[in-house]
Amino acid sequence: MTDGPGDGEQLVVALDVGGTGMKCALVRPDGSVAHAERHPTDAGRGPDAVVETVLAVAEGLADRARAAGSTPVACGVAVPGVVDEAAGVAVWSANVGFRDVPLRKLVGARLGLPAVLGHDVRVGGIAEARLGAGRDARHVLFVAIGTGIAAAHVVAGSAAVGAHGAAGEIGHILVRPDGPRCGCGRPGCLEAVSSASAIARRYAELADATTQAGPPGVGTAAPPAGAATRPAGTAVSAAEVAGRAAAGEELAGQVWREAVEALADGLATGQALYDVDTMVIGGGLARAGEQLLGPLRATLHERMTFHREPRLVAAALGDEAGCLGAALLALDSLERR
Repeated sequence: MTDGPGDGEQLVVALDVGGTGMKCALVRPDGSVAHAERHPTDAGRGPDAVVETVLAVAEGLADRARAAGSTPVACGVAVPGVVDEAAGVAVWSANVGFRDVPLRKLVGARLGLPAVLGHDVRVGGIAEARLGAGRDARHVLFVAIGTGIAAAHVVAGSAAVGAHGAAGEIGHILVRPDGPRCGCGRPGCLEAVSSASAIARRYAELADATTQAGPPGVGTAAPPAGAATRPAGTAVSAAEVAGRAAAGEELAGQVWREAVEALADGLATGQALYDVDTMVIGGGLARAGEQLLGPLRATLHERMTFHREPRLVAAALGDEAGCLGAALLALDSLERR
């Protein structure tokens, strides 16, 4: 719920920029949202156009706050890819086409406000750790599972950035040396097995192989048990695979188990490295709820030896986490001034 900016309030302008859309808000210092809106990113127009959209939307939010008698005090922007937070530069982002874009400087100049730039998953982790599912834990690992897989290690509300701004790339832990080739070029990365896109791709490959195979002299085999018939080449989403697995389809169940087992291997490695109290699972795949978390908890439990088993919970803030985290990052920067 949002109730609009109030007279005399201090507000932070916050934007979470994705390849498809931007989640944007005016956020109070306590993390509550005074106003929220969404805009298309239209990344296909090119990075310069995306930058101009970011600046225009941020400026519009600041103007809205002032028109309501509120005072915008800072701006936080979150983007995907490799982010140099110290320099305020979006180093590289395939989703929006950024290459060495000094976004913090550009936003600050346009709005006349202090600005910060953060990585979308790291700021999402900060929000979940402070305001969401990890708020009762000091050590949190936030894992976002969608088209890719990435994580944020948050300790006492602050996320580790790494020496080169690339901390948290848990999706590129090697879990299956003989597995499918990842987008990074190496075979067997966690992201190549357990991301939503990998689950959909694996199911399609096995379904095609099942359909094409058949006894000698017979053209095609029957579709997987319980599978709905679909035109050849029609994509099946990870959510549909999850639904088919829940309905008892054997092939979908196989794909889902493979993904959960590899994900448990990746999380077990993460626990060995970070020793956290709580793992918060977010991203599109987390919408499967207990269908994912139930078997994932059980499989992760099997992999624990002397390590303390973390609490495994679903993210609480949904797709607002990045926007809220960008605001929190901006508020942190003000406190350090």
